[in-house]
Amino acid sequence: MKRFLNKSNAPLLFCRIVVGLIFLSEGVQKFILAGPGIDRFTKIGFSHPLFWAYFVGSFEIICGIFILIGVYVRLAAIPLLIIMLTAFITTKIPILTSKGFWAFAHEYRTDFAMTMLLIMILSYYRSDSESATGSIKFEKQ
Repeated sequence: MKRFLNKSNAPLLFCRIVVGLIFLSEGVQKFILAGPGIDRFTKIGFSHPLFWAYFVGSFEIICGIFILIGVYVRLAAIPLLIIMLTAFITTKIPILTSKGFWAFAHEYRTDFAMTMLLIMILSYYRSDSESATGSIKFEKQ
């Protein structure tokens, strides 16, 4: 346990917990609530919004769980980064062009933080093949 929570592992462990829990909860919400699910995809203008809500929600749940438990972490971060980039293009750029920078900055704050955390996980996460716990190494470059 000491090796799992050593000082060098803590930053990415906390990033994994935050990213995993947020994407897990957002994915579940796409199945149980209309606002973050079908209504959001209808408002954006996607054809077949129910399909897209369940498709994206499924990826958020599965990839969020993988990141949370430390399995296929870097691989799981890629679809989530694609989801974040798509959300930026389809929902945040229109806010920037119609309402201005400060409205955009307000609406994009959480998405920006999640995107940066995903980039950090992709850049620095390395699985420890010698450890059964799947601990992480924060490698200095």
